[in-house]
Amino acid sequence: MIGGSNSMRRSRGASDFAAALGVLALTLAGIGIYGVISYSVARRTREIGIRMALGSPHANVVRLILRQGFRLVAIGTGVGLALGAAASQLLRSLLFGMSPFDPVAYASICVFLGAVTLTAIYVPARRAARVDPMVALRHD
Repeated sequence: MIGGSNSMRRSRGASDFAAALGVLALTLAGIGIYGVISYSVARRTREIGIRMALGSPHANVVRLILRQGFRLVAIGTGVGLALGAAASQLLRSLLFGMSPFDPVAYASICVFLGAVTLTAIYVPARRAARVDPMVALRHD
């Protein structure tokens, strides 16, 4: 009984460690998405200023940046789902009480990553929509 308790404690510790690494990976992914989109928007300040000077509404600028960001995320999610499904087959023995192809788990991960991505993309998109066209046109 004592050996079984120790084994359960080790399994629980390993799963807690894996969960912590997952949260860390998600945080780094969100920061990375924010950084890449923010850099992309900063590089396109002049283009955004021209669009605004020609009368493009703020909503169109935000939609443009959101669409471009989500295109990259959709590709990444598709590749990630395929690799996750392949990896779950390799880790099948470590999945306690869960199928390697659990649709609820895959759907909840996609929804959660979508929310993180929306937040990471929305901030630079709003900042881009607030650019003063005259300042943007003078920007090098």
